[in-house]
Amino acid sequence: MDNHNQAQMLLQIQQLEFVTLELNLFLDTHPNDRHALAMFNQVHKDLMQAVRNYEQIYGPLLNFGFSPNKQDCWKWTDSPWPWQI
Repeated sequence: MDNHNQAQMLLQIQQLEFVTLELNLFLDTHPNDRHALAMFNQVHKDLMQAVRNYEQIYGPLLNFGFSPNKQDCWKWTDSPWPWQI
């Protein structure tokens, strides 16, 4: 595995998660801000795509039923832990 590419993909996901959360908090206090809502929707779409791309290459990010298992056996335990990357 290319650990540098994996780390870059994880960094992108973390950045998109941060922006999504910040926009979510902003929208909690500014629910009628159409520009912020459009930004939230776009960043959320980008985040979901980044997660799908990562999971296709490296396996599931979460073990809470959010990530499909596409192999014929459970692969969650075969992936490196976050501190091993």
